[in-house]
Amino acid sequence: MFRTIEGSGARKRHVPADPALRGFHVVYRRDEVNHCPGCGRTHWHIGRLSAECGFCGTALALAETGMTGTGLLHRSHFAEAA
Repeated sequence: MFRTIEGSGARKRHVPADPALRGFHVVYRRDEVNHCPGCGRTHWHIGRLSAECGFCGTALALAETGMTGTGLLHRSHFAEAA
């Protein structure tokens, strides 16, 4: 299922891009109750790219990053400004 990539003396595991082949991937999902995989609690400190459990410090990647937020400019905003 997984390919092993060898280069410069180190063996690395290749993870497929297809989510069905990748397996279980823990991420923080906005607008859902997210239980910490470390302690099971639900208090989070949310950053730009990750969320950190407020009790044990376990960090999770955000499921959606860079799509919304203050300071993010899309082409439609450039058209409105012109």
